[in-house]
Amino acid sequence: MSSVILSTPTLDSESQALLQSICSQGGYAYARLAILAAAGDQCAAEAACEMAWEQLHSGPWHSVLPVWRDAYSMACLYVAKFYFSNGEFREALRALDMGIIMGGALLRKDLDSAIQVVSAAKARQQNGETAVRDDGTGNSGCRRLLCPEDFDESAVLQVLPARSLSCKIVVKRSALSLEGFLGEYFLSGSPVIITDCMNHWPARAKWNDMEYLTRVAGDRTIPVEVGKNYLCPEWKQELITFSQFLERILSNDCSSAVRTYLAQHQLFDQINELREDICIPDYCYAGGGEMRSLNAWFGPAGTVTPLHHDPHHNILAQVVGKKYVRLYAASLSEELYPYSETMLKNSSQVDLDNIDEVEFPKVNDIEFLDCILEEGEMLYIPPKWWHYVRSLTRSFSVSFWWSNSSSPTAS
Repeated sequence: MSSVILSTPTLDSESQALLQSICSQGGYAYARLAILAAAGDQCAAEAACEMAWEQLHSGPWHSVLPVWRDAYSMACLYVAKFYFSNGEFREALRALDMGIIMGGALLRKDLDSAIQVVSAAKARQQNGETAVRDDGTGNSGCRRLLCPEDFDESAVLQVLPARSLSCKIVVKRSALSLEGFLGEYFLSGSPVIITDCMNHWPARAKWNDMEYLTRVAGDRTIPVEVGKNYLCPEWKQELITFSQFLERILSNDCSSAVRTYLAQHQLFDQINELREDICIPDYCYAGGGEMRSLNAWFGPAGTVTPLHHDPHHNILAQVVGKKYVRLYAASLSEELYPYSETMLKNSSQVDLDNIDEVEFPKVNDIEFLDCILEEGEMLYIPPKWWHYVRSLTRSFSVSFWWSNSSSPTAS
């Protein structure tokens, strides 16, 4: 049992107004359960959580009313309080993570502060356990996510798309100055690889240490993608713990039919310890705009992000492992056969791993840039440039999206 109580100042001050809003949308049953939960009824808290969860899945995500996302966060906080008071810290963390991933913005500060308290309590609980872990001496050793011998270049090159590394290679610059980046690449909208700018990141050493990743994130719940990629019918998403994800990465290899990928997730907003391991590159302030998104890309060899384009400036920082990246200029959109559906209009119908030359006859004649992005390198991808990405090894990358000062606020 924990003698510490999770403090939820925003929930305490906003609960009445939030319940009124929920009732105005017909959520009277939820409101009754939430009141019982606040009075100490754990079963009511769990029932309220399930009721809000059903509302989140009542239709397309964009059609879910924001008040039900806040309702879900509220219920997650109540559930977490009960788990925490019972000393069930892993379960409390899962409830709080679910509130962050699926919930609304109203109670985010309460969720974040509660995670800090629960994580600290869990760490104190484990201090005695780690002293005698593994060989009984306290020397657990360092299990590496990736070792140099894990990369077989000849085997990897055979799985790349046709014509790979045969056209123009992306220019590579060492420790490029901000002025050089702005004048030579940013303003002209030209891709470039920048080396020797990540050596000071703690992530360069820490993220290849399985023990470290397990310690700071193992019990946290994350959304992962399962399947070839988001354009395939068998693709799906799951919610699992970071430890379960690491186990899948270790068991997945290039021959695996189904891979698990942590893709385009705002992991660093969720797990502060990992956020402290990286720095926003100075290049991301070019153009006088602002950061739009900071995302993690983590998975086994063979994960593929299909050919698509993004609306913002993008720096892809390769922290662990290697990736193959192919780039097509924004002006070539028509030749790349984008989908007509609104949700997929930034994605190409062309599968570069298996090009249908009858249906897409223009593709093989188009010039492109490509590269193997090595550990410790950053790749600048200008807005609307089409790109295909394949992990050649186990890989952990970070993407930094930012906009010009004149760009629209919507992403």
